[in-house]
Amino acid sequence: MADAGILISAGELGRALSEGRPPSLLDVRWKLGGPPGAQAYAEGHLPGAVFTDLDDDLAAPAGSGGTPSGGRHPLPDADAFTAAMRRLGVRGDRPVIVYDDADSMAAARAWWLLRYFGHPSVRVLDGGFRAWAAAGLPVERGEVAGAPEYGSFTAEPGHLALLDAAGAMALARDGVLLDARAAERYRGEVEPVDPVAGHLPGAVSAPTARNLNPDGTFRPPGELAARFAGLGIAAPAASSPDPAAGAYCGSGVTAAHEVLALALAGIPAALYAGSWSEWITDPRRPVATGPDPS
Repeated sequence: MADAGILISAGELGRALSEGRPPSLLDVRWKLGGPPGAQAYAEGHLPGAVFTDLDDDLAAPAGSGGTPSGGRHPLPDADAFTAAMRRLGVRGDRPVIVYDDADSMAAARAWWLLRYFGHPSVRVLDGGFRAWAAAGLPVERGEVAGAPEYGSFTAEPGHLALLDAAGAMALARDGVLLDARAAERYRGEVEPVDPVAGHLPGAVSAPTARNLNPDGTFRPPGELAARFAGLGIAAPAASSPDPAAGAYCGSGVTAAHEVLALALAGIPAALYAGSWSEWITDPRRPVATGPDPS
């Protein structure tokens, strides 16, 4: 089953849900510091959508060993992700649509994980629940319920490029590593979450909010390509086996949004999933502050 693309509009999804076998719908509403996404789900969600808890379903517990990354939102291992997706009703032979409230910051984490673990058809609802509701499409209400059927997806890691701390440092030195956090966090002026402020030396500030239109939908691919070209990234030759760039954030959530935006622009990119919250756990790793030298 070929991937039909990365984004889907509310209108296109509405038509798909009314015709034939529907895709799996994952509601991934989540905000750092709350309120809980399950509350928003209960107040209104897409018909048939299953609530997906970012902390429990899309991450391993912080500090757990044996995961592919560290930090505040370590990647789950293949067995844990398989179990979570099957419980949510995800099948390998059925498309998956993921969405959050509007800006796709959390939905991108689900998109990236499903693609990394080998699901062939995953799309993000552009503009999220707000776009769906604004289009006057039907909304269900009610508490979180289980998936209508148990899934059959089996996670097989390695389908997207993943960086560890050493790889991120090398890319910041020899390529382009984007810091997806707000510019003031990059500069080290404020740090509301992690115990150390600053950024990876050599990284380029690229706040994810600039990938979006005011309504939370993604900017057109041409505009995104121009944005990333201005940050020193060009689409690689088709024969190149290596990602053209990498991205990190605080804990690997909004960095997935940056990777998604790069993909829309035709630029393959690697994710440093451990991100800043993992980087600073080793005091031997250097920390930079101040404005972007570029």
